[in-house]
Amino acid sequence: MKNPFRRIFPKMANDNNLPQDDNLTAEASAVAGEMADVDGEITDPNLTATGAPEAEPNQADAELADLKDKYLRLAAEFENYKRRTTKERIELFKTANQELMTALLPVLDDFDRARNATQAMTDANAVRESIDIIQNKLNKTLQQKGLTAMEAKGGDFDAELHEAITQIPAPSDDLKGKIVDEVEKGYYLGDKVIRHAKVVLGQ
Repeated sequence: MKNPFRRIFPKMANDNNLPQDDNLTAEASAVAGEMADVDGEITDPNLTATGAPEAEPNQADAELADLKDKYLRLAAEFENYKRRTTKERIELFKTANQELMTALLPVLDDFDRARNATQAMTDANAVRESIDIIQNKLNKTLQQKGLTAMEAKGGDFDAELHEAITQIPAPSDDLKGKIVDEVEKGYYLGDKVIRHAKVVLGQ
């Protein structure tokens, strides 16, 4: 007995006449090609032997490493500079003090000689004369080192230079609001005020 389906669907019954899909054929070919690549040698130049992409030289990383190296060098040089300048400053202070002390030693010698020479003296004028000589020598030595005394008496009051400790009636009209007396001298070291003058103002 003949199969009734062959007469109704003759093309479906024929295995040789099955419909073909072009897309399925293309995908099958691609899969076959990939399998061939897996079984054979690696043909992609960007892949390493392990199948990972080959690392390319990164210019940004190189520049970053160079900048980091320069920064570390500069930091080390700056630390050395700070140590050197601190040491030089300390040495400068020591040298400045030593220079001043050395300059004042002759004045101390004069004080010793004057004290020994005036122990048996009864003449006050002779004692005063020796003190004046030593004081002048001391003032000259300090002036050579940059010390200068202020001249405040009779001048205008300046808060930058003077310290008013009291006020008294002015002995004359021209001294009103001015410095009448100087209790303690003020001094400059170069252009810098190192001690304010203590003064009395007239009112």
